[in-house]
Amino acid sequence: MSVSLAPRATARRTPDELRALAEQGDIELRSLEADEASPAEVVAWVARHFAPEAAAVACSMADAALPHLVSAQLPDVDVLFLDTGYHFSETRFTRDEVDRSLDVRVVDVLPAQTVAEQDAEFGAQLYERDPALCCARRKVDPLQGALGGYEVWFTGVRRDEAPTRTRTPLVAWDERNGLVKVNPVAAWSFDDLIGYATDLKVPVNLLLTHGYPSIGCEPCTRPVAPGEDPRSGRWAGLSKTECGLHT
Repeated sequence: MSVSLAPRATARRTPDELRALAEQGDIELRSLEADEASPAEVVAWVARHFAPEAAAVACSMADAALPHLVSAQLPDVDVLFLDTGYHFSETRFTRDEVDRSLDVRVVDVLPAQTVAEQDAEFGAQLYERDPALCCARRKVDPLQGALGGYEVWFTGVRRDEAPTRTRTPLVAWDERNGLVKVNPVAAWSFDDLIGYATDLKVPVNLLLTHGYPSIGCEPCTRPVAPGEDPRSGRWAGLSKTECGLHT
């Protein structure tokens, strides 16, 4: 049975110290003999400079490749799951499998309001009328609050996902959230991700094999046709392409 946990409180270095560390990491990880550091080398850099309790992994539960990769060097790391109240049942199942099978600590990050409370204030199906506001209230604001106790967070953002992500760095200073942001699998393709999960028997959301290469909230996600942009199934028919977590 899943249990909701709270983020662990840790002593934080100053923003200036963390910003300098992010700049140092960006230089180090781009100056290796290879084109850039591998995902494992990126995680190793974090492990050298941060305590495990100072790190968090943001995971949409489309797959568990990132939590698996990070926990190999930062055991018992916090994995933040944004429990928006609108997830597919397959996503919730994947969340529970991650909690059960990996050496991580899944933390359910909840919005300030339940879906029913949000509907009472803004009207039902806010995601149809103002998806940006819905994402802000159910994803962006809760994550920002949760990240306040950490020094560094990992994301699974990949450059091949969308034109808005092609310049994603391996390490950067996250000004909005005030901590170091690390994207170890930025250079991976979708096939790389699936290959890693298959080879190491990592939990994968069943929707990935049913035409959903990018999985968000159920009302705002549809299957993607072959050849389409992997994120074209998110907010289909709208100009919106990002939930706001990485912009």
